[in-house]
Formats: sequence, structure tokens, C-alpha cells
Amino acid sequence: MAVKRGLGKGLGSLIPDNYNKKSAEPEPSSTEKPVKKVETVENKKEIPDSGIKDAQFVKITKIERNKEQPRRQFEEAALQELADSIKQYGILQPLLVKPVKDRFMIIAGERRWRAAKLAGLKEVPVIVRDYSDQEIMEISLIENIQREDLNVIEEAMAYQKLLDEFGYRQEDLAQKLSRSRTAITNRLRLLKLSAGVQNMLRDGSLSEGHARALLPLLDPEAQQNAAELVAEHHLSVRETEKLVKKLLAPPKQKISVDWKSADQFIYDKLEEDLRLSMGTKVEIRRQEKDKGKIIIDYYSGEELERIMDLLKK
Repeated sequence: MAVKRGLGKGLGSLIPDNYNKKSAEPEPSSTEKPVKKVETVENKKEIPDSGIKDAQFVKITKIERNKEQPRRQFEEAALQELADSIKQYGILQPLLVKPVKDRFMIIAGERRWRAAKLAGLKEVPVIVRDYSDQEIMEISLIENIQREDLNVIEEAMAYQKLLDEFGYRQEDLAQKLSRSRTAITNRLRLLKLSAGVQNMLRDGSLSEGHARALLPLLDPEAQQNAAELVAEHHLSVRETEKLVKKLLAPPKQKISVDWKSADQFIYDKLEEDLRLSMGTKVEIRRQEKDKGKIIIDYYSGEELERIMDLLKK
């Protein structure tokens, strides 16, 4: 079950107030119906003021996804449900986009855009902002985290991108996302897992707790084999930890034993049986693993004849 996570800072913490101030239009008089004149790429249109002062409609064919968007997976059934809702009620929240030449790139709202295409919409409401790459990454990440749309690997990859490309520290991420530094660190550690194990995390066949238990296994093949074992036998996290501990334990050193001493007790018993049946000393001399001699002692001519009779019988 997904656990709701509290985030103290929303998208508003990343959208500077001056954007709204710059785009705000004079308040209409009390006798006028509040309408907004907006200019799309190809035409002008008046739309009712929905409370967002700088929203405008743009042809859906002019909008493209952000290739750096943290989210990679979209559940088809959920998209279809949203598409059905859009057919009935329309898009209630505009997409956030950035102008790129004669097109627009999605900053936030890719799921709504995909559902709108499924619903057959020709145009969608958008808010245009010219954000930097860093701001776009931050907004995309925060929006998805707040909606709990990212799987743990997508979230970890987004964190890593902010650290690598924009000079963030883990403390910065923790503060901006209202997360503990430990939570950030634990997510990032998942990227040390093999690609196969990461895929199991993405599709839900392995939980985050199980995945973290596999981290002490540094060999990718060992990680993958252990992960498949965990999934196949439905091991608990505690059982997974025990499995990993067992896999990491050094192999028990085998005591070096030569072939002769390994089963000598058997030949000692055979010697004793022969001695009792023949009434004289008998020795079995082993020369190879399955070859050797039997030496029978005699101490007189009569004793030799007795032993010969026994052997003939």
C-alpha cells in the first residue's frame, strides 16, 4: 500500500511570483463579463476566466513531451479513466509549458496531455513559462512526487540528475522536497542495483525494502539471482536479509583428507572379520583407491593346510 508522504513545499515554491505579476491583466469593470483574450500560435480566442489569469488554449499538435521528464511509465487503464473524465468535464487544470521555437514543451501535465489525446481533444489549456532547465527539472520532479506518480527508480534517477547536473547537495534536495536526508540517500542507493533488479522494482515484482536488502551483494549477477529467488518464493524482507547474509558468508574450509584415510574404518572392520573367521592375523594393504593385497599369516604347516581348507570352502 502506498504511504502518503507530506511535502511542505509545492509547485508554488518554485514558480516565482513575478511571473504572475508580469502576465496579470487589468481587472475588468464590474459590468463586464470577465473574459481573457489570449493568442495561441495560430489564432486568437476569447475564453472565460477560470481563475488562472494567463491561461490560453494551444493546439495539442503543437505540444511535445519533455524528454527529461522523470516519469517514464504511465498506466494505460488510469490514462483511459482520465480521458473519459476529460471528455465529460474537460481539463480542469492547465498544462505548464515552455515555448521552444514554434512549439511548446511540457513542464508539468504530461499525463493530462496524453489523456487529452486519447479523448480526441484538438486543443488544451496551457500556462506558458520560460523556465531554465534546472527549474523545469525541479518542477517536474516535485509535481510527480506530490502526486505519487513516480516509481522509486524514476525518483532516484531524478535526484541523481539534480545532483550531477545542477550542483545540488543531498541536504539541498531534502530541504526543497521536505524530505529527510536519509530518505534521499536510501533512494539514491537503489541506483547501485543491477539493471535487472531495477526493472523488477519498476514493475512492482520487488519492493523497495527487498531491494535495499540486496544492496550488500556487489556482484550484479548475484543480485539478480537473489532477487528472482525472493520474488519466486515470496520471501519477506527479513528472510531476504538472511539470504543475503548466507550468500556473503565465506565458504567453509574443507579439511584436506587423502583417499586412504577417508574410509579406512571400513577396511579395519574387514580385517577384524577375517581375523576372527580364520583364527590368525590378517592384513589388508591398500595400494590404490580400489586395489591392494590381503596378507594372511600362518605359523606351521598344519595351520597353512587349515587356512587353505577354509579358503577352498
